[in-house]
Amino acid sequence: MEPLRIGVLGAARIAGAAIAAPARLTGTRLVAVAARDRGRAQTFADEHGVERVLGSYAELIADPEVEAVYNPLANSLHGPWNLAAVEAGKHVLTEKPSASDAAEARDARDAAAKAGVLLVEGFHYLYHPVAQRLLEIVASGEIGELRHVEVRMEMPAPPEGDPRWSLELAGGTVMDVGCYGLHLHRVLGRFAGGEPTVGAARGRERAGAPGVDEFMEIDLDFPAGPTGLVRTSMCADGLDFSCRVVGSRGEVGVPSFVLPHLDDRVLVTVDGEQRVEELGRRSSYTYQLEAFTEAVRTGRSIATGADDAVASAELVDAAYRAAGFPLRPRTVRPAG
Repeated sequence: MEPLRIGVLGAARIAGAAIAAPARLTGTRLVAVAARDRGRAQTFADEHGVERVLGSYAELIADPEVEAVYNPLANSLHGPWNLAAVEAGKHVLTEKPSASDAAEARDARDAAAKAGVLLVEGFHYLYHPVAQRLLEIVASGEIGELRHVEVRMEMPAPPEGDPRWSLELAGGTVMDVGCYGLHLHRVLGRFAGGEPTVGAARGRERAGAPGVDEFMEIDLDFPAGPTGLVRTSMCADGLDFSCRVVGSRGEVGVPSFVLPHLDDRVLVTVDGEQRVEELGRRSSYTYQLEAFTEAVRTGRSIATGADDAVASAELVDAAYRAAGFPLRPRTVRPAG
């Protein structure tokens, strides 16, 4: 296939691993980058082989050579710039969450449908063989009927002043990492009667950051009876991005389902006997970029498209409401 021509909005830290490294491996062209600080954009371009530096996000979106936009901006800027990009006729690969709330996600979905372009939310883990194998095992019936799902999304605290501690920038642990746990529950809903709902949630506010959750536990219920739990924290002692899926005959665990390049094991226990499968440490971001490119070039459906993004945003909103937190405020798109 012809290499995809991607423009990068901003020079965010995640962009190196999430788009620049996969682009090198897949032959994808990074044709432009723009950032609020042009010097920072130039440094990013020099480091990652981006072809041109542009003066603003708006200029990048309008550039005729850019056919797809990668959006790694602060959470509050995902929705506004995703909307601007799809209205300009560009395909979009956005970091999660795709929007500050479900209403904003619906606006972007509807605009993408009207423009006939793809809007894909970056739940990259789902494209890795580790996640695919997890789903195969559950689907096979090897662990019996699904009974319970438990996900931990825990990480040490970002520095004070980090955008993830800002309500106005749509920060919080559910927005930053907890959404992965909610998304996995949604994916597993196909084995439990459909989409999960939030039964209850308990959270703790970050000191000095009104409305921003540093910790939350979310209880989930599936239509067919299984239960779920997401425990998410941005104030933990270490990193724990694990999941455990329990069935009537056994269980399957993945120690690092979101970052399988760090640990690619799938642990299957049935009738008291355990086996370990190792699925490879190639980056999940690389698999995601390949899937995105194929969807753009061939029209093939993609698992984390705009409808999926809306459903995930609705579940995030439900968790915040259940825990007594405000929804993240929407941001008017600034010039830039």
